[in-house]
Amino acid sequence: MSQLSPAIESHALRKEYGTTVAVAGLTLTVERGEVFGFLGPNGAGKTTLVKMFLGLARPTSGEGRLLGVPITDPRCRRRVGFLPEHFRFHEWLRADEFLDLHGQLHRLTKKERSRCIPELLELVGLPDVADRPLGTFSKGMLQRIGLAQSLIGDPELVFLDEPTSGLDPLGRRMVRDIVRELRERGTTLFINSHLLSEVELTCTRVAFITGGRVRQVTTLGDQSNGLLRVEVRVGKIEEGLVGGLRRWSEHIDVDVEAHMLTMRLPDDSALPDIVRWIVGRGIDLYSLSPRPMSLEDLFVSIVGSDDPCETS
Repeated sequence: MSQLSPAIESHALRKEYGTTVAVAGLTLTVERGEVFGFLGPNGAGKTTLVKMFLGLARPTSGEGRLLGVPITDPRCRRRVGFLPEHFRFHEWLRADEFLDLHGQLHRLTKKERSRCIPELLELVGLPDVADRPLGTFSKGMLQRIGLAQSLIGDPELVFLDEPTSGLDPLGRRMVRDIVRELRERGTTLFINSHLLSEVELTCTRVAFITGGRVRQVTTLGDQSNGLLRVEVRVGKIEEGLVGGLRRWSEHIDVDVEAHMLTMRLPDDSALPDIVRWIVGRGIDLYSLSPRPMSLEDLFVSIVGSDDPCETS
């Protein structure tokens, strides 16, 4: 396994269930050390893709690799952790017994398990309930113990499916702190979440998926992917105005009644030229308001506004 290989690779990965296409030729690369967010509406194919990576579903066609090893080879998952969205843990086991079981499944020695289990319980804020059965845990506590089990064996790559589901604001902050600590260690994280605000705070890059295909990959925190939203209010939206502005932006929304146009631009360098062009046509320009697009704005512009994603 090459240390220079990406953490995750897929090329034309496809999954069909009968006549239904869940993932349609998806190509994606996640580099080592990234915190990568995977976003899309319900039914977009996010969970199916994760299942293929983890060997829980067999691809219909295409190729994939984890840490340089083909996903058809079970060895690719030796250094991988996973927290599923819909988990069912052993309710009769104590928290420390549950982690010990998963440590044994990872083939850790008794000495290694004795060392890492208290550390993991401390990391997720559950050191005082190590001897309590999981059946007595709240949903948030179960989410925390699930996060702990995904980190057993110090994995190089961790898949987290809705990691902050069921957590209060303090619990969400704890997860963010853990994600930052793992990133500092060089761990790669692949996060599937509906909480766009959490993704925006933790991820370095995000992919937007609809219809089983990646529509756009964006680096968060820069303006290189159309992340500037510009609202332009004029006296009248005349014929030719929108067409003329398309030389700077292909993404223009028009509100005729409000005399407002909304454009997406890669940065603010074109704003003076846009102002001069509008005024040069004799059009009254009342305002031009640029602002960075939030992840919510970008999500809606790419996949639409009908998905019930939380954004707060």
